[in-house]
Amino acid sequence: MLQSIRNILIFSLSLLIFSCGNKPKIQQGPQAVAVVTQKIEAASTSYYDEYPATIMALNQVELRPQVNGYVTGLYFTEGAHVKKGDKLYTIDQQQYEASYQQAQANLAVQEANLVKAQKDVDRYRELNKRDAIAKQQVDNAEANYEAAKKQVEAAQATVRSVQTNVRYTVITAPFDGTIGISQVKLGAAVSAGQTLLNTISSDNPIAADFVIDQKEIFKYTQLLKKSGTKDSTFSLSFNGEIYSQFGSISFIDRAVNPQTGTITVRVTFPNPDNLLRPGMAGTLRVLNHAPKSSVIIPYKAVTEQLGEFLVYKVKTDSNKVTQQRVMLGKQVDRNVIIKSGLQEGETIVTEGVQNLREGSMIAEKPASTEVKK
Repeated sequence: MLQSIRNILIFSLSLLIFSCGNKPKIQQGPQAVAVVTQKIEAASTSYYDEYPATIMALNQVELRPQVNGYVTGLYFTEGAHVKKGDKLYTIDQQQYEASYQQAQANLAVQEANLVKAQKDVDRYRELNKRDAIAKQQVDNAEANYEAAKKQVEAAQATVRSVQTNVRYTVITAPFDGTIGISQVKLGAAVSAGQTLLNTISSDNPIAADFVIDQKEIFKYTQLLKKSGTKDSTFSLSFNGEIYSQFGSISFIDRAVNPQTGTITVRVTFPNPDNLLRPGMAGTLRVLNHAPKSSVIIPYKAVTEQLGEFLVYKVKTDSNKVTQQRVMLGKQVDRNVIIKSGLQEGETIVTEGVQNLREGSMIAEKPASTEVKK
């Protein structure tokens, strides 16, 4: 009897264990991804369009001698500001002074011959009135007189030519500007039109040249119409340092480059402290304003896949997300302007996008606190 009861208990216990081991498992749904979302609100902002720019002098000239000779004087400090008419170089004048004196003497001789020829022709004209002289002699006197006048004119031209050479032995500044390092030393031989003496460039105001796409010509033509106004539209930066003076658009080049589809624009800047030098490379900044209806979102909300930019948008009828392709505009600090793809009032994911995929369920979490640098 006891054995039967023991067998029944063992069978019941085995059946209970078997039943517990084969209990069906409860299927759990997909877990929601913790994210931070943001509702899009239309806003306006200011930003800068930036272009590589080269600093250019409005006027620049290479100084070359117009006569041959030896340098006899340098009258400037290299790298200094000079004014129009300041004496910069002198070239040996001795041979040109001698030629000038000779030309002056020849002019005096020709003027004396002219006086004699005029007296002769006046006398012969009087005799001719009384038929007291042969007609041929009168004609010869008239011809000699005309020839003497031409010889005086030729002598005067020679004097002016030689005088010009004397004047060319002194080289002066053609305009106000900064003069560079002298390419010749005292006593150096120079050749007319060949030897480079120095270069002088205007320094205040100064220009910044940059290149724009032909699609932007209309925009900059409108800005050109406002040229001369004192505002902050145009500024310069060099390695992050902002130049203190604002510029104004000066002109747009004559034609578009057919190979690149670009055109050059020039902006002039005051340069009272001579901080800007020709040849410097910087960044020209053009102040721009996004309209009040612009869609502006955090740049970290954007992902890129195969060259396309995507944003995870929260569906209005569920707590799931869908990928939305967007076209990016200008990046402004940590935000970016969206040209198309999103509208005001829609909700997007701004944090946790790396854990999402199409159709993922989401759960709200508090935004993280970022330390701005």
